[in-house]
Amino acid sequence: MGTWLAKVHLTQGWLPATLFTLTALALVLLVLTGLTHGRWRTLLKQVAIAAGIGALGLLATWLVSDVFMLFGVSLGWMVIITVALGFLAVGFTICVLVTSRGWRRLLAALSILLCLLSTGLRVDIIYGEFTTLGSLFDVTLYPDYGSHQAVRPAMSVAQWRARASKGNLPAYPHTGRSYSVRIPNDSSRFLARPADIYLPPAALSKKPPALPVFVLLAGQPGSPDRLFTAGSIPALMDAYAAEHDGLAPVVVSPDQNGSSFHNSLCVDSPVYGKAETYLSRDVPAWIRANLPVDGKPQLWTIGGFSQGGTCSTQLGARHPDVYGNMLPADGELEPTQGRQDQMIQDYFGGDRKRFLAQVPAKAITDRAPSNQRLFTAAGSNDKESQHNMMVIARAADQAGMSVEAVITQGSGHDWHTVKTAWKPGLEWLGEAMGLGPMSQPVQDFPDIVEMNIS
Repeated sequence: MGTWLAKVHLTQGWLPATLFTLTALALVLLVLTGLTHGRWRTLLKQVAIAAGIGALGLLATWLVSDVFMLFGVSLGWMVIITVALGFLAVGFTICVLVTSRGWRRLLAALSILLCLLSTGLRVDIIYGEFTTLGSLFDVTLYPDYGSHQAVRPAMSVAQWRARASKGNLPAYPHTGRSYSVRIPNDSSRFLARPADIYLPPAALSKKPPALPVFVLLAGQPGSPDRLFTAGSIPALMDAYAAEHDGLAPVVVSPDQNGSSFHNSLCVDSPVYGKAETYLSRDVPAWIRANLPVDGKPQLWTIGGFSQGGTCSTQLGARHPDVYGNMLPADGELEPTQGRQDQMIQDYFGGDRKRFLAQVPAKAITDRAPSNQRLFTAAGSNDKESQHNMMVIARAADQAGMSVEAVITQGSGHDWHTVKTAWKPGLEWLGEAMGLGPMSQPVQDFPDIVEMNIS
């Protein structure tokens, strides 16, 4: 896939606008031609049948989403209604296809395809999952970092800020840069896909400071690229750096699963290998050796979305000597893959104690007291994640951690929650890491409700 094609946006711009317009025009034309040819009774029957199909689609989607919980979380009413409308539209076009001839039949066939594509694209826009054509096929958007030489820090963040106050900073670009890199697996032998890294403007100067680190994990199914594209990490960090003299955390998004179809649970297991060792030893070792970062745990954050959020509270709690901060969004209470008894047998050799050691709230309690920090978030339309968030946040609070828990308004189990929550999350952690004061209190950020965890 060409670079230009891979960068075509799916959630905004000309592509969704064109597709939705063509779909609407095709449906209107089918209705109008049905009326002009005097087939209004047939048209009424087709509309009635389509309404019935739409109602069945609504019921089926609701059952799959909220009753049987096939996907583990509710799809949300915006998605349920979108899918139901898709059933209605496709039902109508199939009725026209069966009863028509000639060019109208051809238009109906084309309309079926347009309706299916529009429904799928609308669902994607709601979730914010696939943002470009390239993200659909795991085509990386970033150049390889492998040819770059390791740059060692030349000063501390405090020294950088002191020089900034005197207008005496070394030259640096206005925006950061993103790369793709295959991180060696010397300790784990875990078969990971290439990671994405973001270097803020300050890291690209000839005399960079020793910067904080964010290790961020995408959900499952997903890929490291998904976190950068759907999560808009480069834009988030660039905006922060623009207000902080080029300073922002170095971001690394490693692969915790090895494939979009795997779920490693972020543990060392015979199923997919030593994912925990990879994320707690190999990845940090490579970052320290190759990027201008500070190695102190209090300046390292592990975060993620969905399964990546669950992993972040597992790994952060279990490895406080590496990760001093956690930034989960819409995570779960525990590692989850199918039936729990079968999962424990497959991943933990039937040892329930090994499984319980990976449960975030228990791992936090077992290592209390802790001076770590936790900024956790869930969408207002994702009640299960809200419950999970509060259980873990309260355990962290009782363990002595500094804790912020927020609910993002109008979002669910989707990337909109991530993008909304991680703006104040970045500022909250950035202030603690010495990058600069927050621009406003957490509760004053748009679409953020601060939760009382006591």
